[in-house]
Amino acid sequence: MRVVEFAGIGPGPFACMLLGDMGAEVVRIERPGSALADARDYVGRSRSAVVQLDLKDQNGQRRALELVARADAVIEGFRPGVMERLGLGPDAGLEVNPKLVYGRMTGWGQAGSLATVAGHDLNYISLTGSLAAMGCDGEPPPVPLNLVGDYGGGALYLVVGLLAGILSARRTGKGQVVDAAMCDGAASLMTHFFALHAQDRWTSRREDNLLDGGAPFYRTYLCADGRSIAVGPIESQFYSILRAKLELKEAPLFDRQNDKRAWPEMRARLSEIFATKARDEWAALFARTDGCVTPVLDLTEAPAHAHFEARRTFVDGPGGVQPAPAPRFSRTPSSIQNSPAMQPTDAQSVLRRWSIPAPNPS
Repeated sequence: MRVVEFAGIGPGPFACMLLGDMGAEVVRIERPGSALADARDYVGRSRSAVVQLDLKDQNGQRRALELVARADAVIEGFRPGVMERLGLGPDAGLEVNPKLVYGRMTGWGQAGSLATVAGHDLNYISLTGSLAAMGCDGEPPPVPLNLVGDYGGGALYLVVGLLAGILSARRTGKGQVVDAAMCDGAASLMTHFFALHAQDRWTSRREDNLLDGGAPFYRTYLCADGRSIAVGPIESQFYSILRAKLELKEAPLFDRQNDKRAWPEMRARLSEIFATKARDEWAALFARTDGCVTPVLDLTEAPAHAHFEARRTFVDGPGGVQPAPAPRFSRTPSSIQNSPAMQPTDAQSVLRRWSIPAPNPS
């Protein structure tokens, strides 16, 4: 699988990292004179080549189209209309390569009243209902990491769309455009919660629901050392383990697991209990049990956890310790292909390697 990546930021490069880790040949096109990437820019790993082309110049545009003509897919993340003005939009790509799958990664999509308006992850998720569901009751929603819009709703949906499009193109001989909008993906991720709301099992009030911190048995608590513990025994058999470990088997209050009227008092009581010991003491108490209680680890602690060490979830790759490729394959394992710090090469050398002749327009 051959992918031409027009350099951008955020979800497009992350999608290319995922595809590159899985073995795709990803050629990244950057502006002339772009600085050599830092080896610690892990999202830029696993490209097969970096080519510098001036896309405002006719010769640069021609070279880019030559690469596109031999590719299975294109990924670009510019505002709508930018690639068309450069002569590199979907129409131009499909003319030289009818089987091309053209992936367009934007925040608001290719059409709609906001299509050409600037935004970031926080804006995209704020309109979908997801941001409003996060955080503490009575306070503004927190600023979450840009996992919901950029990566969950953006990059992952783009990868799924590209792979589906390539399967279709190989069967039918016809490519297409994949319009991957972060707002669409973030909305799609909310499907379960829209379903719960339709069933009158979810309210719009924060900390009032099973999965938003309202349930005393599904939230985090501060420990004696200022660090936190994650508590999540939703099922009754796991909840009983929590009660046993905390010596709450005989506490009538905790018989009312699913009685929302009891939740505030239960949360207060559990807050008092978890504040009596350090995080790692609680982690040791619940280790290898089905109590669903785990320590909240930071970026420096997570790679050293015994489970992740056993699975090699984090690896010492180019530039340092970083998350390993995912998911895992039994026959064709993924791997980090190259360091992000790649010396640029010329387009002609890539074209020679991609020796399959460009398809003729039908």
